[in-house]
Amino acid sequence: MANGTNNLAIGVNDRVEPLKAVGLAFLHVLAMDLYVCPIVLAAMLGLDTEGTNQLIQICFFTAGIATLIQTGIGIKLPVVQGASFVALSALATIGANGGMAMMVGSIIPGAIILILLGATRLFAKIVRRCIPPYIGGLIIVIVGLSLTPTAAGGVFSVDGGLASNMAPGLASMITLVIMNVVAYKTGYRHHLVSVLSVLCSLVVGCVAAAIVGVLDFSTVATSAWFAMPMPFHFGMPVFDIPSIVLMTFIYFIVLIETTGVWFTVGDVTDEELTDERLNHAVMGEGLGCLVGSLFGGTPLTGYSTNAGIISITKVASRTVVMVAGVILVILGMCPKLMAVISSVPEAAICGVLVVVCQILVVNGLRIIINSKLDQKKMLVIGLSLIFTVASLVLSADVKAEFPVMIQYLVSSGTAVGGIIAVVLNLLLPEDPAAAPDSTR
Repeated sequence: MANGTNNLAIGVNDRVEPLKAVGLAFLHVLAMDLYVCPIVLAAMLGLDTEGTNQLIQICFFTAGIATLIQTGIGIKLPVVQGASFVALSALATIGANGGMAMMVGSIIPGAIILILLGATRLFAKIVRRCIPPYIGGLIIVIVGLSLTPTAAGGVFSVDGGLASNMAPGLASMITLVIMNVVAYKTGYRHHLVSVLSVLCSLVVGCVAAAIVGVLDFSTVATSAWFAMPMPFHFGMPVFDIPSIVLMTFIYFIVLIETTGVWFTVGDVTDEELTDERLNHAVMGEGLGCLVGSLFGGTPLTGYSTNAGIISITKVASRTVVMVAGVILVILGMCPKLMAVISSVPEAAICGVLVVVCQILVVNGLRIIINSKLDQKKMLVIGLSLIFTVASLVLSADVKAEFPVMIQYLVSSGTAVGGIIAVVLNLLLPEDPAAAPDSTR
């Protein structure tokens, strides 16, 4: 049994009874909200129903494989992998301009670079030098801001009728807010309310969609119960230099996000993140992303919600998370379930995403505030946020005047803000009067 400052009932390498492991693993799977990211991406790419179902299936399947890789041979901590929101806008830009094959081709080189960063032991040095806590918090804020237009646009879209979109969108949004308020007011004593809040919100959104006549589950009946995802489902990858460069930047930003999750899990499980462990972690991340890219999925990251599940249950066993990985793989081989998920109205998903965006922004701000702000940090934060917002409001005509590489870059608010934040933090001199930043 575990003994540590977090009073864990079961430690990272402790055994868990099979039935208990399966039950806790399902809790981790339910807490992930893994379906949100592929549905939003499919909508941004304009995929049809079959393409959307396939993308969701691939994301579940590859998330399970990546979780097994990371937990088994990578970081060897209970880290659950899933599709990253950070990459959404960049992937949508590449996919819209060059097709799905180019989108897939843009992901593969970055995954290989991650593996090399770990194999050469450079990653741990980069983390210590380039990613202080306030930069991690700033990236979280930037991701929330960058996704907000997509989320709000889905709820208040006139395609198919404004009222038809607002009804399920606002219903899911309000339900999620209410359930989170209830969880907060009860001091999170009723943890199941918090864990199942997104699922319940989507159910309410579907009910609202049915009332206004826009709910359609017709594809579920014709979908198969079992089908293996196949590599290169969207075609053989097309390698385009500008899109590869953009996605390499995005991978670095994803690493900032996922490194924060690793440190959170390390803190929750009372496990030290040594340089060796960090290097193994980024190799695990790269291998998982490489598998995901070969199947046509998205870059993957560690999910912080699962660290919350560990805090709630006090069970930090890797066995539980590996069982969760197996469950994700099995779910990814069930097209009928994917058809059910893809039938959830886009507006309902976007309603949830609106709340997710504000949670990201607030959580990021909380990290920033705890980092003892000085003149340099305020300048980095201010300029990064200004350029992020500027990239979001630039018109298509203005963006078209830039070279192709710059067009790809400015089409992703996350890439613009993240790159500027990291570069400015490295280039600007330290404030002589500044107090040392808190360590992770």
